[in-house]
Amino acid sequence: MSEEVEWWEYDDAAEMAAAVAGDIGFIIESALDARGAAVIALAGGKTPVPIYETLAAAKLDWKRVTIIPSDERIVPLGDPLSNVTVLAKHFLPKGARVMPIVPNALPDYKAAGGSADALMQDLHWPLDLCLLGVGADGHTASIFPGPDLDEALAGPKERRALGVMPDPMPADAPVPRVTLSLAAITTARALMIAVTGKDKRKVIEAGIKQGKASALPIGRVLASTELPVDIHWAP
Repeated sequence: MSEEVEWWEYDDAAEMAAAVAGDIGFIIESALDARGAAVIALAGGKTPVPIYETLAAAKLDWKRVTIIPSDERIVPLGDPLSNVTVLAKHFLPKGARVMPIVPNALPDYKAAGGSADALMQDLHWPLDLCLLGVGADGHTASIFPGPDLDEALAGPKERRALGVMPDPMPADAPVPRVTLSLAAITTARALMIAVTGKDKRKVIEAGIKQGKASALPIGRVLASTELPVDIHWAP
């Protein structure tokens, strides 16, 4: 279990967005100072969009920043469900390198995962930051309940990404996914979670309480993490 899970609570999503964007900006600047480049993984979904809007306005040397999605839906680039398309909209105009991890929507989701893993071997590891969200079912990134859960959690440490078939399939995005592996997430130099709503808070708290035996993917991820985790929450 992480030595330290710290909750940061805000009055609303706008206040959370400003704080989280500030923290991410500091992490990027620190990486640029230390190594001349930064590689970060950012969550998909609607919750972090205000964070990205605020972060994109920051005066950073974006040309030395590489951004990947922490997970991706296996859909064509430009599809409304594509996480990298949302990230590209915010950060490509700033000059950041926004890297699709599913450049081709392969029909075989495991092949798509293998392709993503090969692409990501060329990046500088560990990640400087991994920002995660959490779903109502306890999934994080695209580490979902289903047939690929154990592989996502316990696959080879050198594997960065893999294909996942959620079961049950989420109604809002009923497609297979590619996700960062547990090893890729938990070796990041900084790990942050940003969520809104009381239900998701309860899910995270249940996962933390259950620990390594949790049926909730977020519980298993946090139980396997040794670095401090900042959980940012707004109602």
